[in-house]
Amino acid sequence: MKKNSIKNIRINEEVRRELQAVVMNELKDPRIHSMTSITRVEVAPDLKTCRVYVSTLGDEEALKETVRGLQAAEGFLRRELAHSVNLRNTPELRFIADDSIAYGVSMARKIDEVIHADETRPRGQEEAFD
Repeated sequence: MKKNSIKNIRINEEVRRELQAVVMNELKDPRIHSMTSITRVEVAPDLKTCRVYVSTLGDEEALKETVRGLQAAEGFLRRELAHSVNLRNTPELRFIADDSIAYGVSMARKIDEVIHADETRPRGQEEAFD
């Protein structure tokens, strides 16, 4: 099975969906931030390992604590994944901090600042580009 085959894409999405449900509904670890999102999952073609990209709506310290909490709960998450997803092997989970949501929020904020600065500038004072 190739890494980007249709089957692998479907497995990735199913694993992501199930892990998200377990993290949000069943994990009670106080280290895991309440606004945690699993942004992407990459299951290896041999189904032995799985990289889980995790993001939180918060600061960098909250993201680090969430990753530590998820690493501590890896056995529980694998067991729940084995019950809910029918795979030949239940992959070993590796959690990776993903700051893509925070990056997107900061970029949206910068765009809003530029638009606001452009709207407040008086007409007729356009800057000349050299």
